Amino acid sequence: MTAPQTADFATSQTPIGPFTALVDADGVVLASGWTTDAENLRQLIHPSLRPGKLRQRDELGAVSRAIAAYHRGELTAIDPIEVRQQSGEFLMYAWEVLRKIPAGAPVTYTEYAAISGRPDATRAAANACARNAAALFVPCHRVLRIGGALGGFRWGLPVKRWLLDHEGGAPDAQLRIE
Repeated sequence: MTAPQTADFATSQTPIGPFTALVDADGVVLASGWTTDAENLRQLIHPSLRPGKLRQRDELGAVSRAIAAYHRGELTAIDPIEVRQQSGEFLMYAWEVLRKIPAGAPVTYTEYAAISGRPDATRAAANACARNAAALFVPCHRVLRIGGALGGFRWGLPVKRWLLDHEGGAPDAQLRIE
């Protein structure tokens, strides 16, 4: 697969700040997160998929509608949105597994490692979350540390806390880093 020449991006306003998504010519999400910095998002994309140029749009059709719907409370609106990421076999599979964790039912990194097929690879599971370029659509925010600590999140722990509260999951998760 060759990288697209140009990717489109749009920024949506959400209750927790601006959210930007980058999509390829087919409308498939390549990267996304709570930022206005599309270039930073572009750098998160695997080199084999990374577009050479970015083009700003007012909206991205189904992707923008899903972002708005999710933040309004339609938690499954993000589920049908296609995502394209590239990496090794384990990370690709681990990202697929993340997409199957339902809203309101977060798991621990240990549980996530187990359901990803590597029960002894908690660090590898955490790495899959850290290397995820498509936040929200690949919901790495649904993975917590044992004991309820939020752990890390590229977009900040207050954003992760808001997402978990919004989804009705992990009411006892603490806003702390261990």
